[in-house]
Amino acid sequence: LEGLNLWFQKMIPALFPFMILSGLLIGLGLSDSFASLFAPVLRPLFRLSDSCLYCLVIGFLCGFPMGARVCAQSYEKGRLSRREATLMLAFCNNIGPVYFTGYALRLFPAKRPAVALLGMYGIPFLYGLILRYTLFSDVASGGGCSPASDPKEGLTLNRFFSELNASILSALNAITALGGYMIFCNLLNLLPRLLLRDFPDAVRLMGPLLEITSGLSGLGPANAFWGFVLLPFGGLSCIAQTYSMIRETDLFLRQYVLHKCIQTLLAFLYYTALFPVLF
Repeated sequence: LEGLNLWFQKMIPALFPFMILSGLLIGLGLSDSFASLFAPVLRPLFRLSDSCLYCLVIGFLCGFPMGARVCAQSYEKGRLSRREATLMLAFCNNIGPVYFTGYALRLFPAKRPAVALLGMYGIPFLYGLILRYTLFSDVASGGGCSPASDPKEGLTLNRFFSELNASILSALNAITALGGYMIFCNLLNLLPRLLLRDFPDAVRLMGPLLEITSGLSGLGPANAFWGFVLLPFGGLSCIAQTYSMIRETDLFLRQYVLHKCIQTLLAFLYYTALFPVLF
């Protein structure tokens, strides 16, 4: 019941409209035009195409699992190469700022919320920059916008409604699968309560590792440190949701999980050093 309520009350209103609109933008070839609004700031830093920058912007603004979804959709539509999609998936699928400020910071009120925000979004941003110029230095630089659409195919009414219909059906399928994953991972939350009932601290820490939203609510303010550390990882539920978004591509989930583990370790170091400033 808890998983079902989280899905219906939180996930559907927060994600479903963005899934439809983002799918429509990508299908109509308008995503690059949207990303070009941010290109003057982001392109000099990352030297990537506007299709990559679109994944970056949506991934940081909309949260799990929209970053993975737009990476997969852009890759399937041929707007990203496999190498570009792998790079963007490594750091662009994060907890959304609305979720972080409206939910996490209410559970764990910080004296300096800007420090908490910097850790949550500065770490993956800098991690992405490091990846771009080390492991992914071979990715072609994006000096300008990729074509917004096929020049032979104009934006007709029929095409608009065709893409809208496809986007709605795809979003319905995706949001339904995400609800199933949330319910399943909340069911798994019963196991620590049954098997580790004599170790309440272990039970509380297992919660966010399985399903992040209900797990955070079970931590309590006394365990705020672990809440901030485990948020970048997202838990088993977010990993499963990411798999659901990329399962029809040849992108590797294990690489995504590896990058998430590294970012979680960096978050551990960051919040260990600055936790006395936060609380």
